[in-house]
Amino acid sequence: MMNRREVCSLLPLLALTKSWAANDQTLSSRTWPFDELQAKTSGGHTTRPVVNGKISTGEHVEVHETTLDPGEMPHAPHKHAHSEFWLIREGTVELTINGQTHRLGPGGVGLATGNDLHGIKNVGTTPANYFVVAIGNME
Repeated sequence: MMNRREVCSLLPLLALTKSWAANDQTLSSRTWPFDELQAKTSGGHTTRPVVNGKISTGEHVEVHETTLDPGEMPHAPHKHAHSEFWLIREGTVELTINGQTHRLGPGGVGLATGNDLHGIKNVGTTPANYFVVAIGNME
């Protein structure tokens, strides 16, 4: 049996778990017209969230589209447990994965698997547009 102190120490964890569950809706088949995606602008990039939840086979999936101004990065290189695909629509980007830099243009695809250090930068002279598809544990 747990004492009061032990129960109280779990409260922040329970609140966090509830917030994760709120973002873990079960996704169903549908479409997302691009002109209906809500744009969020920050610094030199605009992001349009598409979907964030679990598919019927149990994997967590998050998809968003980003427009990145020339010379910009959306954030510093980082790593996390889930894997990410980049699907380049327009522009020229450098995708760095574990210290190796790859130049990608329209139609190019990149993948960083879980815990790989990665970052993306627009190295072109025009805005770059790409979709990110993240799969796996989003903690």
